[in-house]
Amino acid sequence: MSKTKHPLPEQWQQNQKAAKATQVAFDLDEQFQYSIRKAALDSGVSPSDQIRTILGLSVTKRPKRPRLTVSLSQADYEQLAEKYSLSATDQLEIKKRVLDDLVHFVVESE
Repeated sequence: MSKTKHPLPEQWQQNQKAAKATQVAFDLDEQFQYSIRKAALDSGVSPSDQIRTILGLSVTKRPKRPRLTVSLSQADYEQLAEKYSLSATDQLEIKKRVLDDLVHFVVESE
């Protein structure tokens, strides 16, 4: 059997191109970083997209997922479980309680 190459679906081709991109990090003074992040937030874009805009590069429209993220270690889950009087293995309920705390923070800040 001969192996024939089939063209990749367009989505795969785009993913392949994205995989070839190189992430570049910039060590800027804290005030400069803050200014760029604030401009991005005010424009409703990511800091990366804000940098691309500043540099005159194209910005691709990506689906926006309005979410915040935080990395939690097992020790973090244990600490939060103690705070909420839960088991550290009850991560879904811990996540719900954290969400409640975040909403409470915003309401109290306004």
